[in-house]
Formats: sequence, structure tokens, C-alpha cells
Amino acid sequence: MIVLVGLFSRTPKDPTQKKNDENLKEFKKLAKQKKYDDALKSGTEYIRKVPHNHDALFTMGGIYYLKKKYKTAISFLDKSLEIAEYDTDALLLKAYSHQKLGENKRATQCCEKILEIDPKNKSVSELLSQLNS
Repeated sequence: MIVLVGLFSRTPKDPTQKKNDENLKEFKKLAKQKKYDDALKSGTEYIRKVPHNHDALFTMGGIYYLKKKYKTAISFLDKSLEIAEYDTDALLLKAYSHQKLGENKRATQCCEKILEIDPKNKSVSELLSQLNS
């Protein structure tokens, strides 16, 4: 008698997954070391291969925000929010980006969404007071 134990429960291994994991580690390491230009190259390459990684998209948005490229930051943050729409950090960074572009109405909309999720968020209260003054 032949017993097929575990034969159908194994998931097939993705041959590119190990390489992608290494690329993600390298990208995060560069970002942490504040080597932003290298991190952007590494992150762009990683996102081309793995387009739905929330963490990588958020990090790319954060780097572009730090480089004062707010529109590009918003595009990455929007993609990140498509995956995790209740990520208050991504929403807050998007709100700050809109504020820097003088798009106060959009920044306020982001703040309102954050307050729905986290009514006691102090950063949002501070940003809203800046937007309304």
C-alpha cells in the first residue's frame, strides 16, 4: 500500500523568491543607512519584480518624501494604500506630501481618514491645526 503523505499539501517553491528576499533586504539596508539614491535604484528594481509589497512601496514613498519629490512620493503611497488602506503612517506621510504641495484639501481628507481609524492620533491633530491656520 502506498501512502501519499504531504504530497499535495506542499506549495511549489518559487525559484525567484530567494533572490527577491535578498533584494528586499539590500533595499531596506540601504534605506536605513540613508543611502537614498542607491536605495531608490534597489527599490525600483525590487518593485518591478514584486509590485505588491506594501512595505517596499511605503519605503519608496518615504524616500521620495525625504528627497522633496512629493508627487512621486504620493504615487508610491497611493499604491501602498491600495494594499493596506488603513495604514495610518502611509496616510500621514501622504497628508504631509499634499501639504508641501499646497494641496490642503487633499491633506485634510487624508487626516480625516486617519481620524476615522485612530481618533487620538496626535500628529494628525497638529497637522490639521497647521492646515486650518
